[in-house]
Amino acid sequence: MILLLDTSTPICKFTLVEGDNNSSEEWQADRRLARDLLKQLIAFLDTNNCKISDLTGLGVFMGPGSFTGLRIGLTVLNTIADSENIPIVGGKGEAWEEEVLAKLRAGQDDKIVLPFYGAGARITSPKK
Repeated sequence: MILLLDTSTPICKFTLVEGDNNSSEEWQADRRLARDLLKQLIAFLDTNNCKISDLTGLGVFMGPGSFTGLRIGLTVLNTIADSENIPIVGGKGEAWEEEVLAKLRAGQDDKIVLPFYGAGARITSPKK
């Protein structure tokens, strides 16, 4: 089973892919993403009779999107990928899901996925 995750907006999206079957769920995370993402993810997997150890691949939307949302989602999936030795790949743009599924099915593993923000950082100058 392959887990796909998008945390680029206040609405967090989970998708579980097994062969030609998909199961998806959206969660209005807003400012609770950091606190509740892992709990919501495990509940989603439980609903689909799946455990983290059953996952064979992880696909994550790497951007562009919310700076904080991307960092939180990527951190959670990168941690799961590393601790459970599960391949992880990232994708961006509108066809990101197809992109990551193709990469995973081809045996790719990014080992760690970094966010893509779509623009350079806006750093404010010091006032003094």
